[in-house]
Amino acid sequence: MNNILVLQSDFGLADGAVAAMLGVAHEISKDLRIHNLTHDITPYNIWEASYRLFQTCKYWPEGTVFVSVVDPGVGSARKSVVAKTSSGQYIVTPDNGTLTHMKKFIGIDAVREIEESVHRRKDSEHSHTFHGRDVYAYTGAKLAANEINFEDVGNELSVDRIIENKTGDVIKTETSISGCIDILDVRFGSLWTNISSDDFRSVGFKHGHRIEVLIKNGPTVVYNNRIIYDKSFDAVYVGEQIIYTNSLMRTAVAINQGNFARAYSIGTGIHWTIEFKKIE
Repeated sequence: MNNILVLQSDFGLADGAVAAMLGVAHEISKDLRIHNLTHDITPYNIWEASYRLFQTCKYWPEGTVFVSVVDPGVGSARKSVVAKTSSGQYIVTPDNGTLTHMKKFIGIDAVREIEESVHRRKDSEHSHTFHGRDVYAYTGAKLAANEINFEDVGNELSVDRIIENKTGDVIKTETSISGCIDILDVRFGSLWTNISSDDFRSVGFKHGHRIEVLIKNGPTVVYNNRIIYDKSFDAVYVGEQIIYTNSLMRTAVAINQGNFARAYSIGTGIHWTIEFKKIE
């Protein structure tokens, strides 16, 4: 491990929950370098937590330990685990679907179940609603500080049996490609789809093309228009819409200096589908 600990949760910063996690980590080692991925995950949104790990993890050095706590099932029979990614990071989290995107797009080499009777903050065994502090921050800090190694965490589990959320399909024809809206670029309201830039271009779309875009929420059409595809926002006027390739090499839709999701009340998830079609 490299003494780096990165925290993610849906706790927000309005109360002391995140500060308590930080304090527990520093009780383990005052030398830890602790960073925050985000604490603004939509409450209970496991999918969003999974995606933000995928968005972030691979850019951190090998040996970095992530603690991700979006845990609507806290205190239940769901497992607490540490996953070792194929890019060399470690993720301490409930086994509730949070590892979905990492497994599918980055790779997970091994998973171990946290032996909570051993790896738990002292005198917390009668509290069952704050595992983020008592189990995950505690275990993550011990890993990052090299007080324990991965093998000490607990029994190894099958990677194939960790819980995964369903991800949307990408469907391609000779004249179109469709997928789902995975997530938002939250601050700017851009739509990030699950369609890779390679798959998108394989249909024959090129910079400067105007493309028909159809967005549905289930069977309901929410948006249908023609948008230009180009490499950066300055290819269109302020307030104009654009299709582009985002930082994760996925196809995205935005309004230049505007908020697409807010303008058209667009949400995320596999029921929010998007189709790009050639204009004849």
